Amino acid sequence: MSIKIITDSTSYIPKELIEKYDITVVSLGVVINNIANKEIEIENDKFYKTLEKLDSIPTSSQPSVDDLFNSFDQFIGEGHEALGVFISSEMSGTYATCNQLIKTMIMDKYPKARMEVIDSASNCMQMGYAVLEAAKLAEEGKSMEEVIAGVEAIKSKSRFLFVPDTLEYLKKGGRIGGAAALFGALLQIRPILTVEAGKTSVFDKVRTKQKAILKIIEKLQKDIKNRGLGQVIVHHINCEEEGRALANKIKEILGIDVDIQCIGPVIGCHVGPKTVGVVYYTEK
Repeated sequence: MSIKIITDSTSYIPKELIEKYDITVVSLGVVINNIANKEIEIENDKFYKTLEKLDSIPTSSQPSVDDLFNSFDQFIGEGHEALGVFISSEMSGTYATCNQLIKTMIMDKYPKARMEVIDSASNCMQMGYAVLEAAKLAEEGKSMEEVIAGVEAIKSKSRFLFVPDTLEYLKKGGRIGGAAALFGALLQIRPILTVEAGKTSVFDKVRTKQKAILKIIEKLQKDIKNRGLGQVIVHHINCEEEGRALANKIKEILGIDVDIQCIGPVIGCHVGPKTVGVVYYTEK
């Protein structure tokens, strides 16, 4: 018997790591022109080309009850324990559905089962690093309590800083008001966003995107100096060249190779193309 790790598609964990650690990914949905699609079945390049032509931004939805139930049922039925780590409950109902409905369904079918669900209070690789920590500890044969403790430790030491290219998608998605978006556009204010307590919030505001990038790197350096570096990755939304440039800047400073990972449609449609950012966690 072992502990199986389940997460959702908004973790955007690189495919090779998903396969290496045998992580199960349940897909959130994206509704484009009233047609529902699973995020994991959408090609990022095609999606972002389509997004530019749409009159209204797509909407997202949590995984189906069947997909969530089956992801746990397959492992519990084989005698394994299962741990799910999902997108912030402030951003999606996925965690609540798993922690309430799915867990009840599983326990009704398997009264002696061990199933746990964690609210990552984040998304993208900020969640992904917590998922990977869970998978590594499970592979080492750690107990459920030890795996959960490891996840919570990564959560407490991680940070996600990103800068959108425009405020328009945040405005359309209801993340900011129309007046704030207009004001920001007129003054060319660039908010540096972060995720705190499960919600998107403003970390800082600067006048240009380049200054925002420098501010993000400055914060990364400060945190590493004070607490050491665990891991770091660069995210981008359909702007690989910008992502690569940011990764190279970090490499120049830290002397380490930095991977880049494109953010998919569920998060991308709310923040918008040409967004770049950094996810990292510290050693302590």
